[in-house]
Amino acid sequence: MRKLILNFFSTVATICLLSFTSFADETSKETEINVFTGMFDFSDDKQKSGIFGLQHQNDDLFKKTFLGRLSPITGGFLTEKNAFYLYSGVQAEYEIGPLIITPSFAPGYYHYGDGKDLGYPLEFKSEVQVSLDLSDTTQFGVSYNHISNASLGTKNPGANSYMFNFLKKF
Repeated sequence: MRKLILNFFSTVATICLLSFTSFADETSKETEINVFTGMFDFSDDKQKSGIFGLQHQNDDLFKKTFLGRLSPITGGFLTEKNAFYLYSGVQAEYEIGPLIITPSFAPGYYHYGDGKDLGYPLEFKSEVQVSLDLSDTTQFGVSYNHISNASLGTKNPGANSYMFNFLKKF
């Protein structure tokens, strides 16, 4: 089952990164796909596992606020221990020259599979990502996140993760 899901994510990522460029209007760069991989719960030696995920952000839906440039995000990830997390939330963007700092917050559904039980299906992901512009449509970054249920469950162990991100605008 895990191989099937990983193959599905790999296929979707490949299609997004390669095929959509031929269909997209060259002047329109409204959709951003973030493909990431890294280590889920790296701070817990017994529960850490590899992670792979996708995130979508529609630049056409951004709002300029006193907090910065905000836009909605939707995504998910799968760990090598069959845990998965599906989420939808908001991110802000702050540009400092070629660097982009992107904090985000996203509630979502977590299922632990054979991995770490975080104590409740509703979990909250807080993340910060630092990316470098490689071109007008491509970025490479690193990110750190913490997932917690905010003590909604009987236990709240949380999970800390780091990822390497490849972002492409279409």
